[in-house]
Amino acid sequence: MNIVCLDMEGVVVPEIWIAFAKASGIPELTRTTRDEPDYDKLMRWRLGILKEHGLGLKEIQDVIATIDPLPGAREFLDTLRSETQVLILSDTFEQFASPLMKKLGWPTLFCNTLEVADSGEITGFTMRCAHSKLTTVRALQSIGYETIAAGDSFNDLDMILASKAGFLFRSTDAIKAAHPELPAYETYDELLAAIRSAL
Repeated sequence: MNIVCLDMEGVVVPEIWIAFAKASGIPELTRTTRDEPDYDKLMRWRLGILKEHGLGLKEIQDVIATIDPLPGAREFLDTLRSETQVLILSDTFEQFASPLMKKLGWPTLFCNTLEVADSGEITGFTMRCAHSKLTTVRALQSIGYETIAAGDSFNDLDMILASKAGFLFRSTDAIKAAHPELPAYETYDELLAAIRSAL
């Protein structure tokens, strides 16, 4: 029994924080897990910047409403889901991801939750579990699944390396150079072919 575990941002949808950085005119917010391996540190830094600029959940959700999945992502997911089980594992938050999942035909998503004050200020976040991607992959393996994983960032490496087959997708040159043993692909056709060969 196989299950494919995919990262969300950078793999099937654009990076939400990069889109928000452009819309808000705050270039510091373009920093993502491609740049910072420590997700907790990255999120606390982001929340500090939001507070400094008086920005909250509504402003981010307004930008998310303008974001579409990456070209070809819906078709890729529909094809893959017709052939095997697929799970999107993301460090994003329910309050960000829901409109994007609707545009992708509601694939299964495991992610985290924001803590939001009545004022709309994002005051914190609750992670679903520690090392959520690796923990989930290991849990799936413990109940009889073989995992195949793909992602683009530092926080995807654990689940990719722990899976029976793992791939980098539209990753950075630095990550590809640090992990030359991982096949790296740029198109959905390439990734689909690689996943099919691992099934």
